[in-house]
Amino acid sequence: MDEENKSSTQTRKYFWGNTPEEQDYYNLHNIKSTSSFFTSPRGLSLFTRSWLPLTPPRGIICMVHGYGNDISWTFQSTAIFLASNGFACFALDMEAHGRSEGLKAFVPDVNSVVEDYIAFFTSIVSSDEGYEKLPRFLYGESMGGAICLLLQFNKPFFNGAVLIAPMCKISDKVRPKWPIPEILMVVAKFAPRLAIVPTEDLVDKSVKVPEKRIIGGMNPVRYTGKPRLGTVMELLRVTEDLSRRLSQVEIPFIVLHGDADAVTDPDVSKELFDKAKSVDKSLKVYEGMWHSLLFGETDENVEVVRRDILEWLNHRS
Repeated sequence: MDEENKSSTQTRKYFWGNTPEEQDYYNLHNIKSTSSFFTSPRGLSLFTRSWLPLTPPRGIICMVHGYGNDISWTFQSTAIFLASNGFACFALDMEAHGRSEGLKAFVPDVNSVVEDYIAFFTSIVSSDEGYEKLPRFLYGESMGGAICLLLQFNKPFFNGAVLIAPMCKISDKVRPKWPIPEILMVVAKFAPRLAIVPTEDLVDKSVKVPEKRIIGGMNPVRYTGKPRLGTVMELLRVTEDLSRRLSQVEIPFIVLHGDADAVTDPDVSKELFDKAKSVDKSLKVYEGMWHSLLFGETDENVEVVRRDILEWLNHRS
């Protein structure tokens, strides 16, 4: 991108640009949207959003974002697309992410995060909107995909799951080599909040299209620091446990992954597909695509992935 175009995007108010304003943008897509704060069972104030079709929904989708991300920037482009196709979508910024309470990107206990999501999604399903009669789906990206699998273990009232490049296991291809994990583990016991884990910026590793990489990097609430020791150790623990439980997955699901993903390993998604007990399971691996399938690719590639997701949902709604 040339310098003139680069500088013109630096002041974007929203991921789509400076105009229109949010409500006008939602109106253009024939949906309505709300935002609020939800108090979790442990007393955390968590920011939430909904994206709703203007007609009665055909199903509800409970959405979980990935590490360092949030629900108010590019993540909501998928929710807007799904709502415009008849699905009521709900999401929250997990602890320490986006506009939710907590030290930025410090997630010392994923089990507590899962409990937050269970409480929030249960409140949606059991509301007076008639949602308990609709098919209910989970949707998760990267770390959010792993959380979705933990959710279906703990609260199996969902009818299916859409898993985008899920972090089901820290692959040997990206896991730090000995002795780094061992050293970090020792230090984490004494200083879990330290943000010192060496890694590249996830936007640079996730988003293929250079122009979109700049837009992704402009997210005003995105965490840009190095991963915190306690978060990394907890993710290692959770993914190791989850990798041993892949054969226990029974929920219908579709897993979608780019074969050039340098953040999460498509081979692990193939392992999930092979091992899961689910009778209804699908796997889509896209040649040459990176981690950010639903924003970071070319518009044409994004539409391919969107169509695959929508087709899967339509057949189960």
